[in-house]
Amino acid sequence: MTTHEQIDRIIRFDGGGLPVVSLYVQVEPDGSPHTDGDVQTRVNSLLDPVRAREKDRSVETGARRSLRSDLERITRAAADSRWKPGMMALFSCAGQDFFEEVSLPRSIRDRVVVDGTPWVRPMLAVLQEYRRMCVLIADDAAAQIWELHQRDIREVRQLRDPSLRKPDYAYGKVEHRIHNKGEELAKRHHRRVVATLGDLFRAEGFDLLAVGGQAHQVSTVTGFLPRELRDRLAGTFTIDAATATPADVRHAAETVMDAYERQEQRTLVAEITEAVAEHRWAALGLEPCLWAGSVSAIDRLAVTDGVEAPGVVCDRDGWMALTGDACAVCGGTVRATADVVDELIEAVTNDSGTVRHVRVDTDLPGLGARLRFPLPPKPSVLV
Repeated sequence: MTTHEQIDRIIRFDGGGLPVVSLYVQVEPDGSPHTDGDVQTRVNSLLDPVRAREKDRSVETGARRSLRSDLERITRAAADSRWKPGMMALFSCAGQDFFEEVSLPRSIRDRVVVDGTPWVRPMLAVLQEYRRMCVLIADDAAAQIWELHQRDIREVRQLRDPSLRKPDYAYGKVEHRIHNKGEELAKRHHRRVVATLGDLFRAEGFDLLAVGGQAHQVSTVTGFLPRELRDRLAGTFTIDAATATPADVRHAAETVMDAYERQEQRTLVAEITEAVAEHRWAALGLEPCLWAGSVSAIDRLAVTDGVEAPGVVCDRDGWMALTGDACAVCGGTVRATADVVDELIEAVTNDSGTVRHVRVDTDLPGLGARLRFPLPPKPSVLV
């Protein structure tokens, strides 16, 4: 499982004058017809520019030696055939004994970059879409706290507090006293569980919260949640804490996560559509969103899952469009790209915006965006 520590380690790494190889490669399930060759073949092809640099005598000897080892490490990793379907990001600087692999849950374009630091923007663009969910399962005396991230589940903590065993018989005042004592112990337990959740949130952070158990226990726990946790409550579910397996927990948590994200996607598209109709700060459609991305106006981008389009990009000022022989802003040379939507997603991420892929049926015409400010007029050549 990808951890905060691993991502932070990659982001903070510096080659110290040595090159860092960053490689992204798609991993399809066995037998899939949707890729050009197997992973090992595509990795070898992606590494061609790195091989050329390693053989370039104008490159410093230590850097070439490090690249040679990087090539060996990455090729060996691809040959192991142990990667799960999705996307693999590899970062290597052999001269500094640095090598990291990150499994990404969504495919992006294959690419390789050699620079003085890891090229993390594509990885962060994908990871920001996948929330870290804290999953609590509680009864009146015990609790399990789990973490769901990128479809992986792991247990974080267990809690147990004193409880009363149900007596064989109890009548009148004795029964009433035992019942009250049991309720008080359960409330103390639930308060302790919620306090532990708060400590975890402040120490490690999580984006969403799901609470499971029997209906009355779930209701009690959620009633104790402070606002900082209640605002992150994505949903609840019924489960038997005593018999639930990790697979049961994962299935229940994913069901809550999927329902939450579907509703969030619908809400985002509705907000953008309404804002456009009311002439507020929003854009709908491919060309308006490309212009908004060109001027760094996008705060939140909604992308219909799977949408792609060829286009052109000016690497000097960030202008993006579907067609053009020269940049409409500076008049400079443009670069053709097989997928200008991918370029837009990267630009939005670089500008500290957020991206949400829409996987439910909506009226979104491919792309939509909430904006930071009104769009300036397009250059005359774009009109």
